[in-house]
Amino acid sequence: MANMVVGVCSMKIFIYEANSLKSKRQVTKSIIERIKSRFNVSIAEVGDMDKWQVSEIAFCCVSNSRKHIDSTINNVIKFIENDGRVDITECNTEIS
Repeated sequence: MANMVVGVCSMKIFIYEANSLKSKRQVTKSIIERIKSRFNVSIAEVGDMDKWQVSEIAFCCVSNSRKHIDSTINNVIKFIENDGRVDITECNTEIS
């Protein structure tokens, strides 16, 4: 049986331009959809649903290579860091 590696990353992001829950959801949904189209990960908003400038998102990926998991997680984090609309305030990664 092949060796399976799972990587999970959860993060809190601060959304600068959000002045309502509606504008927060627009930014969060935009980021999530762009990540889905560029990276082979499962991603969703998982917390802080009622706060209008903070969002918690999480993503995960599965591979047979820890190196591939590390690379994918780092690329997604860099992608979010390069989005000028948000700042990552907290980030937790687990690979098993």
